Amino acid sequence: MSAAQVKELRERTGLGLLECKKALAEASGDIEAAIETLRKSSGMKAAKKAGRTAAEGIVAIQSAPDGSLAAMVEVNSETDFVARDENFLNFVQTVVRYGV
Repeated sequence: MSAAQVKELRERTGLGLLECKKALAEASGDIEAAIETLRKSSGMKAAKKAGRTAAEGIVAIQSAPDGSLAAMVEVNSETDFVARDENFLNFVQTVVRYGV
C-alpha cells in the first residue's frame, strides 16, 4: 500500500487518513475492495447511530418583508455543543431564509 493509494482512496471517499489506510491494509492494497469495505463499515456506523436521540437544537422563524408568508424550521443535533456552534446556527438561518 502506497501513500498515493491512500490519497486516491481519501479523494474518492472523503474519509479520514487512518480509516482509508486501515481499509487498504485489509484489502491488500486493492482500492475497489477497500471502497466496498468502507461502504459496509459506514453502513454499520449508520445503524449504530440510528437509535440515538437528537434532542438538542434550535427553532428559527423568518417572515417575508411584506408579511405574506413565513417559515419555521426546527433543526436538532445530538449535543448542546453542536446546537450552540456558530456553523450550526448559520446553517439554521440559511435554511429558514430559503423557506421564505
